Amino acid sequence: MSDAALCITRRVAADHPAFAGHFPGQPLWPGVLLLAEVMEAVQTSPGLAARLGERPTLVQAKFLAPVGPGDELGILLHDERRGLRFEVRRGEVLAASGLLQPETGA
Repeated sequence: MSDAALCITRRVAADHPAFAGHFPGQPLWPGVLLLAEVMEAVQTSPGLAARLGERPTLVQAKFLAPVGPGDELGILLHDERRGLRFEVRRGEVLAASGLLQPETGA
């Protein structure tokens, strides 16, 4: 990993509407919303946002542990030569990880 890293902390709203249907009785934060949190974290760094462009490619994503209502997330962004590696942690637990690469010309 690169020495350059950024960590953003977010709290999952306990009353978020996604929990109502995902899943009743056992609320689980959807993976697509975890990825949205990663993308919002990228936007806090103008340099990272410019490097990835408006439509980066999600090369890899692994969802490793559940995230529930009220959980506090640490989103770690590691700027690497081949792209932006991310980790989403719930305390010490790795909940998700992956790699984003800059958008390529269409």
